Parts: sequence; C-alpha cells; structure tokens
Amino acid sequence: MDFVYTAYTEDKKIVKGKVSSISEEAATELLSYGGYRVINLKKVAPLFDKEKLIARFSRIKPPEIVMFSRQLALLLESGTDIVTSLDLLQDQIANQTLRRIISEVASDIRGGSPLSKALSKHPRAFSPMYSQAIAAGEQGGNLEVVLRQMAEYLERGATTEKKIKGALTYPFIVVLVAVIVVAILMTFVFPSFVSFYAQVGADLPIATRMLIGITDWFSHYGLYLIIVILAVIGLIYVYIKTPAGKYRWHKMMLRLPVIGRIVRLSELSRSCRTMSLLIRVGLPLPEVLAATVRGTTNKAVEESLSEVQQALIRGEGLAQPMSQRDIFLPLMTQMVKVGEETGNLENTLVTVAESFETEANDKTNAAIGLIQPVITVFLGLVIGFVVLAMLSAMYSVYGQLNI
Repeated sequence: MDFVYTAYTEDKKIVKGKVSSISEEAATELLSYGGYRVINLKKVAPLFDKEKLIARFSRIKPPEIVMFSRQLALLLESGTDIVTSLDLLQDQIANQTLRRIISEVASDIRGGSPLSKALSKHPRAFSPMYSQAIAAGEQGGNLEVVLRQMAEYLERGATTEKKIKGALTYPFIVVLVAVIVVAILMTFVFPSFVSFYAQVGADLPIATRMLIGITDWFSHYGLYLIIVILAVIGLIYVYIKTPAGKYRWHKMMLRLPVIGRIVRLSELSRSCRTMSLLIRVGLPLPEVLAATVRGTTNKAVEESLSEVQQALIRGEGLAQPMSQRDIFLPLMTQMVKVGEETGNLENTLVTVAESFETEANDKTNAAIGLIQPVITVFLGLVIGFVVLAMLSAMYSVYGQLNI
C-alpha cells in the first residue's frame, strides 16, 4: 500500500513524497532508515481499489482455511517461527483475498501483535470462535494442537454442508427443467394450437378450455402476479433483516414439520461441537458459552444459550438451566448433567454432537428421498395435463371435421 509523508531531513529541510510499504509502522521505519524524521504519514486511498473490489466479491471457502490451519500447524511443529511460516504459506495460497489477509496478519505480528488478535481483524476469513481458540492455544502453549483441532472442526462442518447441497441439487434441476418445458409449451406451442382451434370453430374438451383460460389469465395478469410475488418476497426479506423479524423467522424454522427437527439437531450438534472444542483447548466454561453464542446462526437458539450462560455465571451450572428450556433436547441436557457430574463434559458433548449429526443426516436423507418422488409426481401431473389438453383437442377437432 502507498503512503504520502511529510518529513524533515537531518539538515532540517521539509520534504514531501510517497512511499510504498505493507503497513504504517513499516513505512515509518523505512523512512527513518533513509534519514527522514516523519512529521505526518497518511495512507493513499485510490478512487478504484482493485484489491478491495476483489475482496468484496471473493469468497474464502472453508477448505482453504482448513488447509491453511493444517499447513501452519505442520510448519510450527517443524520449529519454524510464526512469521516465517505465514510468509511461506502466503506464497502457496491461490485465493488473492486470503493471501492479502495472511500478509496483513504477518505484518501485525511483526509489529508485536499476537496471532489471535491479528486473525480477529479478519472475521470474513477467521470467525471469532477461531480467533478465541487460537488465543487459548497461545496461552496454553499448544497452538499446533489447536490449529489441527480447528481444521477438523471446520472440515466436518464443510463436509456436512456439501452433502446437503449435493442432495438438493437433483430436485432443483428437475424442477428447473420442468418449469422451462412447461413455459415453452405454454408460450410457444400451445398458442399455435389455440389459433388453429379458433379458426376451425370446433367444440373443445373441458381440459383444453381450462388450459386456454389459464393461459389467457397469465398472458393478461402474469406480469402483475410476478410483481406482487416479488414485492411480497422483498417485504419478507426486509422484515427478516430486522432483529425482531430474524428472531421470529428463526423460531418458526425450529417449529416447521420435518425441517424444524433437522434445523434444531443441526444447531445443537454445532453448539455441542463448539463447546467441546473450546473446553478441550482450555477456555473456561463462561467464555466457552460466550463463544458458542457468537457462533450460533439461529437467533432463537442464541437467545436460549445466552440465558444458559447468565445462569451459569450465577452458579446454576449448565445442565439445570438447559433442562428449563424446551429448545434443548432431553438427550443433550441428560448427557451434559452426566458430564458435569463425572468431570468429562468434553467427551459427553462430542457424544451428543455425533448422535444429533447422525439423526439430522438420516432425517435429511429421508426428507430429500420424499421430496424427489413428490416433485416427480407433481410435475408429471402438470405436464400430463398440458399434453392431455392438447391431444384431446386434436382428436376432438379431427372427429368433428370427419362428421
């Protein structure tokens, strides 16, 4: 990055200019080596910042953070210092945004900042929970172990997300193709038949008359319908973005049939995994709950976890306040109670997470398995109705012309 400076030389002359450096501290140090005493130093803000534009639209994928964590752990275990390790990894990263972030992290560490604080400045790449776990690893002297644990945690979450997206791809493609086929039939094919039927003046079957009526209605009011639908979706989207709307939406998601159970299991399993990981790296339980709250994506679950955290601070323990809230399933509260009594909370939380993940995976597969035949039958009925209306009209016209 570029900086403009005002400084004075050893013979007390004022000079102005521009210097390129990775940080303000490094620029000041570079100028001092040249014999300048800096009076003022400002970063140049270009009208078009290519790096910021790329960063805004470039997404850092979890596998990239997983690979970075494992490689950094390997380099640290080999005895390489943290700054050298980051410099080596920076050259191997293909994602320009992540490469720039690692460069800034290395620069901050050179300036005396710990790794956890440097990472916390880039929440798009490293979540608050990640930074907090790294801080615990720095305090406990087991940074390499924490890096590997975070890599496994992120990899597990990415694998689950990829599996769900892959399972939903087929139904989405089927629906998209069917909609395109029906749209082509209704827009280009069927109007030609309607024009022919009008010229012949034949009596048409009820299915054909219904299809003609639907086509006419959409041709006259379809645009208005689309506008209304988009307006409703837009209003719902805006409302969901508000705190109250987001809370109600997330609470509704937990109450939906079939999907609600899957969402709840996924959220609770992620929370259990997070708590287990942070307990393992050595964070105290109140901080573990605070980090788990920040990492929760569902506002209703977040609210319940926050209440449990406050109860924990008051000395009520963990299992007792959980049992008083319906959002936590009985298995979770019972296993947490066992973990508190035996002093083995970390492993019992892992057991709960694995149980919930298995059930969520089974229910997701069952739901997707149910969606596919339902979609197939529904689309078959729609397309069958269109084809039946066209063919029955053709046979009807043919029969009337032969009379």
